[in-house]
Amino acid sequence: MRVSKRNAQEARRRVQLMEAKQSLRRGQESRRRRDNLIASAAVVLAVAVAGVLQGTVFASNPTAAEYEAVKAGLQTPSTSPSASPSNGPGVPAASTAAGKTFSGSLVLNGASVGVSIDGTKAPQAAAVFKAIADQGLYKGRACHRLTTGQTASILQCGAEDASGKADPSYTWGPLENTPADQKYPAGTIAVARTSNNAYGNGQQLFIAYKDSTFPNDSAGGYTVVGHVTSGLDVIAKIGAAGVAPGGSTTDDGAPVTPVTIDSFTLN
Repeated sequence: MRVSKRNAQEARRRVQLMEAKQSLRRGQESRRRRDNLIASAAVVLAVAVAGVLQGTVFASNPTAAEYEAVKAGLQTPSTSPSASPSNGPGVPAASTAAGKTFSGSLVLNGASVGVSIDGTKAPQAAAVFKAIADQGLYKGRACHRLTTGQTASILQCGAEDASGKADPSYTWGPLENTPADQKYPAGTIAVARTSNNAYGNGQQLFIAYKDSTFPNDSAGGYTVVGHVTSGLDVIAKIGAAGVAPGGSTTDDGAPVTPVTIDSFTLN
């Protein structure tokens, strides 16, 4: 009887030990599964954030601060390759504007700026902005960005709202009529685009209201699509009022007075 009792106790001890080990293994496996799920979620979140940044934050011409950093040797332009040479859906063919010149106006806060768009030097860009004008897409849109630096003084227009939002599906190329000397004289109308992407042009343009210089990035320069024919003082006054507090720098951000596009016409 004593031996049998000891054997039963030993058996129960072994069963308890085995159950404890199994419980430990289950706990370890559960923690591994949880950690894997957390890691996967982190990767998905990182990819999503990168996509948002690519589509919004970087959809613009370089800042005056970036130019100064490059010139001073503090920053090296990226050498990332351009995206595949293809245009997004809805982008008109360059042939619709090739060899043509369009004249019209960009009305900002009730004040008219005369413009000329050159389909000979920049047929693809001219086709895009003629389509934007014909479809009335600019009505109610914003001029969300102003730079007032010594090397770059521009007003950027065509964003869907004051945050600078752009349509990520409406992208096109190639680059056309980019200045060999990287200089954009006062009155130049050029196309804003995603950094380092020759096919990253969109629906936004920028107007230099003073002589400006922008460095090429790995894709090249910025497409010059036309020039201001009258009313450059309208934009100069917006520039003179300065940048609203809270911008990326003291000379780069939203204009002090919000600027809305009343109309954009080309004939």
